Amino acid sequence: MATAKSIDTGDYKLFPSPRNVHRVIFEHQVFVPYPYALIVMDEFYFKGRYSLFSACRLSDGKMGQVATFELASDVDIFNKKFTPD
Repeated sequence: MATAKSIDTGDYKLFPSPRNVHRVIFEHQVFVPYPYALIVMDEFYFKGRYSLFSACRLSDGKMGQVATFELASDVDIFNKKFTPD
């Protein structure tokens, strides 16, 4: 079994999705408290680059996912279109 390398930021412990095209933590970030939700980022048709991580929020230990975006406008698209399953 392969082990995922985690990335510690000041706010989160992140585990990169193997489906990420861009393995970068972008400036604009959204935490969603749904660790098991299937988020298919390609289906949102973002204008800029993006990445998705499994995440643990360090402030309270809450598990979820963090979507990061190159463009602030893509945050709005994500927030409008994302619905947890």
